[in-house]
Amino acid sequence: MRAHNERLVLSLIRRHGALAKSEIARLTGLSAQTVSVIMRGLEAAGLLRREEPVRGKVGQPTVPMSLEAEGALFLGLKVGRRRTEMVLIDFLGNTRAAQMMRHDHPSPDGVLNFARSAAMELTRPLPEALKSRIQGLGIGLPFQLWDWAESLGLQPGAMDAWGTRDIRAELAADLPWPVLLENDASAACNAELIFGTNPLPRNFVYVFLGFFVGGGLVLSGSMFAGQSGNAGALASMPVPDGRGGTRQLVDLASLSALEQQLAARGRDGGFLWEAAPDWQLEEEIIGPWLAKAARALAHVGASAGALCDLQAMVVDGWMPESLRARLIAGIEAELDRLPLSGMTRPTLIAGTAGPQARALGAASLPLSAKFLVEFGALPDPPRDTGRS
Repeated sequence: MRAHNERLVLSLIRRHGALAKSEIARLTGLSAQTVSVIMRGLEAAGLLRREEPVRGKVGQPTVPMSLEAEGALFLGLKVGRRRTEMVLIDFLGNTRAAQMMRHDHPSPDGVLNFARSAAMELTRPLPEALKSRIQGLGIGLPFQLWDWAESLGLQPGAMDAWGTRDIRAELAADLPWPVLLENDASAACNAELIFGTNPLPRNFVYVFLGFFVGGGLVLSGSMFAGQSGNAGALASMPVPDGRGGTRQLVDLASLSALEQQLAARGRDGGFLWEAAPDWQLEEEIIGPWLAKAARALAHVGASAGALCDLQAMVVDGWMPESLRARLIAGIEAELDRLPLSGMTRPTLIAGTAGPQARALGAASLPLSAKFLVEFGALPDPPRDTGRS
């Protein structure tokens, strides 16, 4: 019970910002004495810090407590089809350091060698006091990678090794920290839940456009994993192709589709995978891709909304912010053309975790496992009573 209450306090402060003991007691229903003991313990453990006292008209000043950035550190490994990276983040979700590897396609041995080397390079410069605060490594890995060899332009069987290797277990045997694994797009959704700056409804579908496209399903404020942990596998969803048939979403709304358009015009699409998305694309290339992607994603939003009575669709991706804004505007326009009677039209929300969402989400896995409760279980934010 003590551990649960500590996680509850940390989750509330993460969600709402700095809170005083009296506000936490009011939110949780815990006694003032219990909250005081918990917060003293978290402060002593280096997880909370005191902010400046807030003085009211009467009584003693209140002292808000906030998360201590260096209270805990986490590593996140994102395995991508064209790019694999590892980040070191602090308790607030700030990226302290990062390393990246480009490849034509990921192999288990290549990813493992990179992960071992990157983990040591990222943590070696830390003072010993901070090294002891590393709490784990999370892996964001596309599930069923072996099914995508053809989409990567590879020979059949080129990705089969992923079906027989357990990189989580292999890394856990080599590294001194707990190692957790999640689907990369689901991890990105978790990053939006934990680190995102936009208010989010309790029920939404999350979409992340990377080399392929994936997502997550959030119901009652918590991630819904499904029977095999693959809920939100949007890439495989059938959508209209605009010519009277259907195709999978990945064929229309993904950066692999954009890369193929570039290749068809004799252009190398390697720049799509550079460190920071900052693309210069001709309108005759980006316009048709945006139109197809927006039409397909509008059908995803409408279908998911009708099935699960969702309030919103959150859209993010490895792309410039200006391009994401155009994509969201296109989805809005396509939703206007769809018959949505009998259902609540989902609101479109721009994700705030951004291009690094999958790596941040991977790093958030050990953070969630050790320090947070499900956000769906959190009470409503404190009301402003006009009193300190």
